[in-house]
Amino acid sequence: MIYFGTSGFSYNDWVGNFYPTGIPKREWLTYYAREFNACEVNSSYYALPQPSTLKAMAEKTDEDFLFCFKANQEMTHQREDNARIFEAFHQVLEPVIADGKFGCILAQFPYSFRLNRHNWDYLKLFRERLGELPVVVEFRNAQWVSSEVFDWLRHLDLGFCCVDEPQLPNLLPPLAEATSKTGYVRFHGRNSAKWWEHEQAYERYDYSYSPSELSEWLPKIQKLDSAAEKTFIFTNNHWRGQAVGTIRQLRLMLD
Repeated sequence: MIYFGTSGFSYNDWVGNFYPTGIPKREWLTYYAREFNACEVNSSYYALPQPSTLKAMAEKTDEDFLFCFKANQEMTHQREDNARIFEAFHQVLEPVIADGKFGCILAQFPYSFRLNRHNWDYLKLFRERLGELPVVVEFRNAQWVSSEVFDWLRHLDLGFCCVDEPQLPNLLPPLAEATSKTGYVRFHGRNSAKWWEHEQAYERYDYSYSPSELSEWLPKIQKLDSAAEKTFIFTNNHWRGQAVGTIRQLRLMLD
């Protein structure tokens, strides 16, 4: 089963590019869910949402819609004396879990999170603290790309986040690997000029894919879909709704 969506849905610059002009912001998710069956919630990285907010979000979507939530920054970037945040994060997800609309947790670690014993052990702790919740790990440093790491992720039942991003030194290559029952792909765009040097965060993700670039991923996604129970495809090139155009192209190609 493949789920298609974008990384986030609440962007003011999508008005006129995706959302009709004049539609109230409270209706954005309902409008979004008419076309897509999944959404990656990135706001949970910056602050824990209120359970009531997540309950309201779940009620605005169909019964087969799934949400994936980005792990809070205290879980992935601070990593010291943070046991409390894991328990709190689990608790706020309860309304979505109870409603049957929980996909997985995305744990995106920074480029500075390198392959060493200390970080290796932290991933094991990360898994233990979240119990049986499905978790997918996104590495930013290519040191983690090896058959040994993939086998170890399978042992821990941690999914591997496949990415399409600029092919710059030490970033991850565009490979497909399933290490749990959850397949996961994120399209960040290939804006190499702005990846490391930008004034605004959105500039990194300002990119429109060509059909030929997306077609490179078709056999890879099919490989993931055959190996996983659920495969999530999210587009993160969100500036001015480019993510919508990208996921529409991919869905059409795969159909």
